[in-house]
Amino acid sequence: MYIDSHCHLNHERNADGDSPADIIARAKEAGVEGMVNISTEIRGDFPAVLSTAQAHENVWCTVGTHPHDASIEAEKAVSLQEIIELAGSDENIIGIGESGLDYYYNHSDKEDQVASFRKHIQACIETGLPLVVHARDADEDILRIIREEGGAKAGLTGVMHCFSSTRVLAEGALEEGFYISFSGIVTFKKSNELQEIAKAIPQDKLLIETDAPFLAPEPLRGKINEPAYVSHTGRFLSNLLNLDEETLITISKNNFFSLFKKAKETYVQN
Repeated sequence: MYIDSHCHLNHERNADGDSPADIIARAKEAGVEGMVNISTEIRGDFPAVLSTAQAHENVWCTVGTHPHDASIEAEKAVSLQEIIELAGSDENIIGIGESGLDYYYNHSDKEDQVASFRKHIQACIETGLPLVVHARDADEDILRIIREEGGAKAGLTGVMHCFSSTRVLAEGALEEGFYISFSGIVTFKKSNELQEIAKAIPQDKLLIETDAPFLAPEPLRGKINEPAYVSHTGRFLSNLLNLDEETLITISKNNFFSLFKKAKETYVQN
């Protein structure tokens, strides 16, 4: 059974009338064993994100500020110490983020994005929790900042989520011990370069996600995405990597618990 390593169960773009409980129920019916509900605003969605994780078996969450929201005054006011304290406040909080840099949309000032990213990295190093990284059109700065903050040598772990960047970022992230997570983007017909990168990723660093409600995989592209659809990406990757689906499920699940070690503490095997 799959684990969706990155989704947004409380996002406003989820289908009208769909509660997180509805989405989770459909996912479990589709063979999704667990999922990580990702925070994007510590002073915004985080309480609801945490509440959803607390209410459902094998649903975990993160705490963090998305780069799109890094210029919101309330998010800028969140201190490093507050992130550290929140991250340790509940057994269901298994990672920090998503944080990073997005120079494609630039919804927030670059300086605010960088400051927020550094703060999240420092919180991960302090707590030992993995960092969930959002990277778009910012590969060089992502790697530079990770390394300036100490990277793997400082004990930093994490995942490049919804990977759609260059081979340079993939290789640099792997050098720092990061995992690479693929979403429905890898199934798209024009994602040839990304598919070649996926083939080169060591199997022990591979994760699978939906990033729901965004980026539904083929053949559901254009629909509102949800964790129930993660198997489409999984089957595509298994074919791409010449693995049977069960082997890919086992690999990605083992990798998930290797990275998100805290999830193992509350995991209920079905």
